[in-house]
Amino acid sequence: MPPPPPQYGGYGGYGADPLAGMPPLAEPVRRIAARVLDWLIVAIPLAIIGIPFHIYERVTRNDDWNNAVNSFNGGSQLIFQLITIVAYVGYDAVMVAQKGQTLGKKWLKLRVAMLNDGSTPPMNASLVRAFVLWLPALICCACLWPLLLLILILLDKPYKQGLHDKAAKTVVVTVPH
Repeated sequence: MPPPPPQYGGYGGYGADPLAGMPPLAEPVRRIAARVLDWLIVAIPLAIIGIPFHIYERVTRNDDWNNAVNSFNGGSQLIFQLITIVAYVGYDAVMVAQKGQTLGKKWLKLRVAMLNDGSTPPMNASLVRAFVLWLPALICCACLWPLLLLILILLDKPYKQGLHDKAAKTVVVTVPH
């Protein structure tokens, strides 16, 4: 009878579990709640800032789709889209690089950690994570992208990583009380 295979550990190989000694992985429900809080923290100020950019004009008119697409108010909606991307990506990247936590994660006692050693992600990893997390949702796939990330978090073994975590080589763990 052949010996059992070595225990999986980390990216691309076998060996010791990189989570050994780290707090437990975060439960998906707490991750979702933290993400909703973070979304609101950025969305509410953006909703107010968007008024002078006329972002609500398209939804209040009865014009057909072509007229709505062709009326970007002299580019103000495009500028607002860029502001939105910078706000979400910047908020997430800066907060995670500073302490490993956005406000939502802090309130729900979670943090982002580097998979290899549990440290706070550096700015380059935080930016990669934030871009993969927010950019597709803000540009084209507002409903499908978050759903895809959630499915991957629920199905991923053993680290419960979404694509944003895999791209940055991070995990989300609980913060000891």
